[in-house]
Parts: sequence; C-alpha cells; structure tokens
Amino acid sequence: MAGFTIGKLSEATDTKVQTIRYYESIGLMAPFTRTEGGHRLYDIDDRKRLTFIRHARELGFSIDAIRELLSLSDNPQTSCERADDIASRQLDEVEQRLKRLRALQKELKRMVTECGHGRVSDCRVIEVLSDHRLCQTSH
Repeated sequence: MAGFTIGKLSEATDTKVQTIRYYESIGLMAPFTRTEGGHRLYDIDDRKRLTFIRHARELGFSIDAIRELLSLSDNPQTSCERADDIASRQLDEVEQRLKRLRALQKELKRMVTECGHGRVSDCRVIEVLSDHRLCQTSH
C-alpha cells in the first residue's frame, strides 16, 4: 500500500507531527489508516487537505472557519458565496489588526523618540508604560 507515514507527511507539508495529530483529533483530517506494522498512513488527498489547512492557518483563519471552508471544498458544486463571506470576514479582522498595529507602532516610535536616553528616573518609555493616560493612541 503506497502512501505517506506521518513523518513523511510532516516533511512534505512542513507541519509538525503533533499538529497533524491535533488536526486528526478535532476532525479536520480524515481518520487515517494503519499499515500492518501499526504506522499511520496517509494518501495524496490527505496531503492536499493538510496543505489547505496549513495555508488557511497561515492566513489567520480560525479552526471553525477552516472546518467550514473544508466542508465547502468537499462540495465543489455549491455556491462560493459562503467562502467569500468567510474570507471577507477574515480580511476585515486583518485590517482591524493592522490598524491596531499601526497605532502601536506610532506610540512606540513616539516613546522612543521622546526618551532623553539619560537615566531611568527620567525615561519617557518607563513613564508612558507606567501611565496609559500618557499615550496618544488607543491601543
């Protein structure tokens, strides 16, 4: 029987073995088969599914969103409207995160710029971190 052991699947998808086992335990990966020697065995479809999951995780999709996207991909004749909705929601979350990161960047730059680089007793960084009211942005 040809296929991938969990180690080979791990290498092929750059996914840790523990992560593959986790995805199996929560039902994102289909139940595996075992060789006569008791090793887990995966096929090319498992590799494709794991690649999909990994890529979705890298893009920040939640496990629930991935579960729904996988369900949609398992039914290719259905409308992609739901997939578009999920991706749009993820895009909104990323844009909000970027907005918060820009505010953090601005505040950190201001703290560093305003620091006199003298003694800690006069350090603007320590002062601002001690009193959030001194921040100019909401973060």
